[in-house]
Amino acid sequence: MKAEESGADRTETQSAFTSLHTKESKVVPRRSFLKGLGVVGATLLPASTLLKAQETNSSTKLSKGDADLLRFALWAELVESDLWTQYNELGGATAPNDGPTNVGNPPYKLALQNLDGDMPQYITDNNDDELSHAAFLDAYLRAHGAESVDLDPYRILQGSTATGVDKTKIGKRLTNLLSLNVDLSWYTRYRSGLNPDLGTGFKGPFTISNEPAIPLNDNDTPPTVVVPAPPIPAGSPAQRIQAIANTAGFHFAYIEQGGSSLYPTLVLKATSEEVIRILLSIGGVEINHFSLWHDKAGNAVAQPLAGVIDPKTKLTFPDLNDPATLARLHLELELTQTNKILPEPCAFLETAGLPACSIVRPTSTQLGGAVATVNSFMADGLFDGLPDGFFDLSIRLATAADNVKRR
Repeated sequence: MKAEESGADRTETQSAFTSLHTKESKVVPRRSFLKGLGVVGATLLPASTLLKAQETNSSTKLSKGDADLLRFALWAELVESDLWTQYNELGGATAPNDGPTNVGNPPYKLALQNLDGDMPQYITDNNDDELSHAAFLDAYLRAHGAESVDLDPYRILQGSTATGVDKTKIGKRLTNLLSLNVDLSWYTRYRSGLNPDLGTGFKGPFTISNEPAIPLNDNDTPPTVVVPAPPIPAGSPAQRIQAIANTAGFHFAYIEQGGSSLYPTLVLKATSEEVIRILLSIGGVEINHFSLWHDKAGNAVAQPLAGVIDPKTKLTFPDLNDPATLARLHLELELTQTNKILPEPCAFLETAGLPACSIVRPTSTQLGGAVATVNSFMADGLFDGLPDGFFDLSIRLATAADNVKRR
């Protein structure tokens, strides 16, 4: 794709993308999204149950705005730590923090390795990163006399019971990975020369709905299941666990592209140079994660692995390089080609005459801010089963972060 387009070319390009780009709502309904974000009234839990008390007498205080930004970043890292811990238990190479070799769930790990042979190590490393981010942000807030965040009261979800999970954590999960609606709009967005910050909406190349990203139980990985190297034979029992692993591959990228956009929106509001440094440094790692998982997700929709069908949900992973498949799905290779993972240059800012630029997107607070992150995770199904108190806390933290004005 050209780095610059004339006005006529851009109009033609926009028209060609009509089947994939739609204007999406900025707010996901949930009880009218907690009554229009009016959650700071009587329905809120007492503050003492939401935020951890401090145990420091540090005289170096954070501004309220910087503390609000770091608290929401901590919320996001706690959520990510929980889901990546579940992925690591079943599909990782080692226990967290370079612990012993992780046996995990052998069929699930083999299915993940069909996407890339190094998947278990990558999962473990990503898990370690998120745990370190959460621990650091918690400690930093405390060290500077600011309240931290406690999500432990909401660790009530059942989670997987398949071989490999930490049995002591069954019924103590914060995130749901057993039935996900994975937003794939990032896949076409980063291959497009258009920018959501300038009003373009995007749809994914296909749909993942109500699909697990980890085996629910040992029925998904019975002893007789043998996961071959791809292609996976049609009708094979391995199709189910491969579809679950493929869903995980796309979910990995979905989660990390959210972090890629979130941190730039937070850093633009920060005042302290040290807080800016923290947000830039952690955000850079999130962008690195997204690049990694974007590459692996594409392997699920390219030969020899493309064509897997989940026998239970009928989810199909199409071949996004095949002209016949693309014609049937009304897609274009420009927006689906599986080995294109670097951001395509796109229009940036609203200043006339500037050339296209390869960027992280979205980064506007309307689309990529804290409340948008909570909305997106809710739509993903990540919090299905949690009580209203969790959403009250999440929106309280997100709204505080989005309302920060840089001094």
